[in-house]
Amino acid sequence: MANSDIRPFHLAIPVDNLQQAERFYGEVLGCSKGRQSEQWIDWNFYGHQLVTHLVDKMPSTPTPNEVDDKSVPVPHFGVVLSMADWHILAERMKQHNTEFIIQPYVRFAGQAGEQATMFFLDPSGNALEFKAFNDLQQLFAV
Repeated sequence: MANSDIRPFHLAIPVDNLQQAERFYGEVLGCSKGRQSEQWIDWNFYGHQLVTHLVDKMPSTPTPNEVDDKSVPVPHFGVVLSMADWHILAERMKQHNTEFIIQPYVRFAGQAGEQATMFFLDPSGNALEFKAFNDLQQLFAV
């Protein structure tokens, strides 16, 4: 399905500490905050609506998948950034002493679908992946 007019997604995720989520998504990732209550916070997540909802206990984490000899957490979410913005975010996360699940690197170098990627967790254990392509037309390459 091709869509030149991409609309923002809405994603609600659980967090077990709203103050830690506020620091991580606001200060570390640099997302602007929207509406909020004592139970949730809306975030402008690179133009998409992400909502962190306070829960008493985080759900159990499934076993990761092996991709390129790396353990990819499932589930995970994120955004495809420009290559310049991806490098800026990678540096920002390093400056915040982020513990990467998968360090920033380039997958499929020289092949169809070549992409930069990195994985890390938020304070509640939600896995995030950020990608970038030199050629966005490679996003769905086979």
